[in-house]
Amino acid sequence: MDVTQVGRFTAPHDRLYDPQTHLWVLPVDGSRVRIGLDALSVETSGTLARLALGPIGSESQRGEALGNLEAAKFVGPITAPVSGRLGAMNSAVLEDPGLMERDPYGEGWLAEIEASDLATERALLVEGPDRIAEWFRHEVEDYRLRGLVAE
Repeated sequence: MDVTQVGRFTAPHDRLYDPQTHLWVLPVDGSRVRIGLDALSVETSGTLARLALGPIGSESQRGEALGNLEAAKFVGPITAPVSGRLGAMNSAVLEDPGLMERDPYGEGWLAEIEASDLATERALLVEGPDRIAEWFRHEVEDYRLRGLVAE
């Protein structure tokens, strides 16, 4: 799998990224997408303690809360990177939020959403190897300059 590597942080090129929330979006089948936190977001949240997501079948618009995350350095909402219906939750992550730290792009995924307008909302996400590389390098550098990560 092609990835952008910046120091110890990676961003796989097979998915899209919400530049505001650092959630990744991986098309799974048709309009179904899998979402999760990127490695930079996981690192800056600190040790993950608790995760709660809304009920299966609940509808969210892009930018609305899907659930909440409690971590050492962050407590707050997980916002939907795309509009749609919550179709599945990763029960392994709900039981062990640390799985997101250990494998943020694989077994540490959060949820699956039946996207209602992915064709339009794709334009708001970062997609493609060159755009992902440029965006992710900029984000890691910005986080370094603000003292959020050390390298």
